[in-house]
Amino acid sequence: MIKRLACAQGSNAEQINIELAKTILISKNQTDIAELAALLKHQDQAVANDCIKVLYEIGKAEPGLIADYFDDFLSLLKSKNNRMAWGAMIALAETAPLKPEQADAAFDAVKSAYNAGSVITIDNAVSVFAAIVNAGGAHSKDAYDLIIRHLTTCRPKEVPQHAERASVCMHKENSGKFFEVLKKRMDHLTEGQQKRVKRVMKLLEE
Repeated sequence: MIKRLACAQGSNAEQINIELAKTILISKNQTDIAELAALLKHQDQAVANDCIKVLYEIGKAEPGLIADYFDDFLSLLKSKNNRMAWGAMIALAETAPLKPEQADAAFDAVKSAYNAGSVITIDNAVSVFAAIVNAGGAHSKDAYDLIIRHLTTCRPKEVPQHAERASVCMHKENSGKFFEVLKKRMDHLTEGQQKRVKRVMKLLEE
């Protein structure tokens, strides 16, 4: 497997890893996926970086193929390598809806990574929190409250994307606060940003 990664080919081009992900998506080779997961803690950081890239690219297309490695991704959130931490959060965002109990149990770890993370980590943490809300477990309310607080305080340019990510857990019974905070943020958004937010709200009202 290592020989198929970009780093083994003397390249840092992401396209090589993307093409590998596409190949595995076609074959659905679980042995390849298991090998990639095993290499996430490889001592050569370039190998680990490439593996998380291939895995989350697979997850974006077919999250079920990598869902069994949810706990492996979760363990990487505390990685000192920021590339691994945010890559793991992308993988968690894709797989959390398929692992509701594990996602709920992971709330504190995801919250810690969210509080300390990069922009990409935070973006994808919002999706994980939405999955936790949908899971309806012990941390569902905590995750919902965090989403509302986040939308209240995040930078204006982040509101549309994060509203879109959070909308998957909103419905008629719980969208009141969601609508309220989005309406309050509207004056601080550009016309294009407002259109995206209004689109989210309209879909939820239908």
